[in-house]
Amino acid sequence: MTKRDPFKNPFDAQDADRSAIWDMLVTRDINAFVAADWAAVQDDFIAANFTGISGHFQADPDGFDLAYPTLEAYRDDWLEQARDFGAQNAAGAYAGDPRDGIFNATRLEQIEIAGDTALVRKKFDGALPRTDGTSERMNWQTLYWCRKVDGRWKISGFVGYLPHIQDA
Repeated sequence: MTKRDPFKNPFDAQDADRSAIWDMLVTRDINAFVAADWAAVQDDFIAANFTGISGHFQADPDGFDLAYPTLEAYRDDWLEQARDFGAQNAAGAYAGDPRDGIFNATRLEQIEIAGDTALVRKKFDGALPRTDGTSERMNWQTLYWCRKVDGRWKISGFVGYLPHIQDA
């Protein structure tokens, strides 16, 4: 069995759409988050009618809510999380490079495309080791809906922070 390279886009040049979506939702997203650089990803979103729903890691949809009714609401929370992560990293909370840990925990292998619309399943399953001997568990998934606008894939919304239930 070959070991997966978490930094390598699994979609080859023959599948330009899936390759572009993977780059947007894995490489650019992780790099921007670690750097707390919203400007690096802001053009990856469709602001008009953007909607983000949080599942709060619950299996029951009754517990989901409209956490991000606008892109601005999502941006503000994303930046707060990214800055908090960056401050912890700068303070030496993580053992090793947490960027590597995020890439290792991330899986994006299922992309369903119908015309200029895509449903993308991004899953996290891993842990970021901390210098105090504990680790920060990453175990959730997000369903993104994306649209191709002027030849470029963009995020129009998502249902995120869903539990990631492993196959037995």
